[in-house]
Amino acid sequence: MRKYKNFRSFFRLNTIKNITLVQFRNYSSGTFSFTAPVTCITGPNGSGKTNLLDAVYYLCYSKSYFSAYQQNSVQMGMDGFRVEGLFTHEGRDELISCKWKQGKKELFTNGTLYEKFTDHIGKYAAVIIAPDDMELINEGSELRRKWVDSILSQTDREYLERLMHYQRVLLQRNAWLKLQSINPSGDYTELEYYNAQLAGDGTYIYEQRSIFIARFLPLLSDFYHQLSGGKEVIAVTYETDMAKKPMAQWLEENLQHDLRLQRTLRGIHKDDWDFELNESSLKSFASQGQKKSFLFALKLAQYTYLSIEQKHLPILLLDDIFEKLDQQRMEALLRIIRGTGFGQVLLTDTHAERVRAAFGEQEEIEFIRL
Repeated sequence: MRKYKNFRSFFRLNTIKNITLVQFRNYSSGTFSFTAPVTCITGPNGSGKTNLLDAVYYLCYSKSYFSAYQQNSVQMGMDGFRVEGLFTHEGRDELISCKWKQGKKELFTNGTLYEKFTDHIGKYAAVIIAPDDMELINEGSELRRKWVDSILSQTDREYLERLMHYQRVLLQRNAWLKLQSINPSGDYTELEYYNAQLAGDGTYIYEQRSIFIARFLPLLSDFYHQLSGGKEVIAVTYETDMAKKPMAQWLEENLQHDLRLQRTLRGIHKDDWDFELNESSLKSFASQGQKKSFLFALKLAQYTYLSIEQKHLPILLLDDIFEKLDQQRMEALLRIIRGTGFGQVLLTDTHAERVRAAFGEQEEIEFIRL
């Protein structure tokens, strides 16, 4: 990672200048400007600090970071919302707008409607660190798969398209398995098609995930070293069926088992990543402080990986993190994000004076008080 220290010399600085929210979560309407390198959104709990960060994230990815259901982003009692933001992209201003009403979502760039939402993915990047992110370490494999997929989908269009196709075909194969359990046909022509599609997409996804973790681990280790003082050794093990035998072989050999349980039991949709600390499971044996350091290292490494691949610096969104960090980790984190490898930072905190004291009087910080 060291050779990427002076990121501003190599990569574009994409930023958001202002944002307007209409009927988005707790906002009836509101417009906010971001003119400084660091913006602190401050106010009491429940005032909408996190919702404002989520609106920025929404414009980058056309979805909420905190909820998979679009309806949850609509102000209570309303039937839709609109979010609009002015970004700088490759030195030019660009207006991104998203509106959702009664189940229909539309995304625009400078007033022109996107034909596909996927055309927007990868254009702008944001990395968010929030209190609930600890689930990435403590919970099941699905969250870690979604996290890896979200990174690779931004940097590799073919990965995104193959992943979406794989997920559609997997649903079709599972539906075929359920139908066969009710009314066996003896005709496996459809199944052979599904298997071929899953094997092709699954092989590509497995290869890209393997390449990703090899590139990502040095970044992760470097950030963990900075946050923890270099006292522990971390590792990430990619756990996948594909490391043992090809996907096509799994699908063929496991067919009877799949038919009994009416779902596809082997494949890249079962992949996981085991986080380790000093050769032990981070999830089972690490302290809360060690887990926090690892989580922050994960997100900072994600930021750096996206910067390298996309050639521009993402927006860093920090949600109420100073409340959760001890002094040592807070100082280590601030040293990192105030370096040249990071661009625009938006953060939330209930106490403006704590943020000012943390960054120091010399840092240019804008405060938005809700």
